[in-house]
Amino acid sequence: MTASSALPFSHPLRVSDLPARKPTRFDLSPSAPELAAIAAEIGADSLRKVRLQGELRPLGRTDWELEAKLAATVVQPCVVTLAPVTTRLDEKVERRWLRDMPEPTGEEAEMPEDDTSEPLGAVIDLGVVLTEALALALPLYPRAEGAELEEDAFTEPGKAPLRDEEIRPFAGLASLRDRLANDNDKDGNE
Repeated sequence: MTASSALPFSHPLRVSDLPARKPTRFDLSPSAPELAAIAAEIGADSLRKVRLQGELRPLGRTDWELEAKLAATVVQPCVVTLAPVTTRLDEKVERRWLRDMPEPTGEEAEMPEDDTSEPLGAVIDLGVVLTEALALALPLYPRAEGAELEEDAFTEPGKAPLRDEEIRPFAGLASLRDRLANDNDKDGNE
């Protein structure tokens, strides 16, 4: 998502045009065609009432900080039934753009703990921030109310099927606990 023309929603701010001593407030609400393009980009069925509201302010002499609130209604397919699932999102969004951000060295690099910082370029695109924050806030496995996976049991003919309950990590411990409790009851009653 680097070229502005390929973005589903773009609202670029030139860093050189931003006031250096006071915050820049913004309130973005994409149009219906932009919402459809964002939904396609993030894999949602549809989006409604998307709004990114906040401020971008100078952080020191060369860096910038964004604090905002993202509000949206998203419709995604249920992972079990594919029925539409509507979710209301209200997320706090924080980003920092640093002029002197350290570049990773070597073939492999650890992810920094602070995932809100990125290198400062000539433009800060609030449309990219909105789209990324929305994609990160989506439920990973949306489920329609009452939707449950059915249990399938496969086995060789003549053998008892192995059930999900039996392969859970603590299922053996639960049966051992029950056996021990029964043994203690027998010993206490004799």
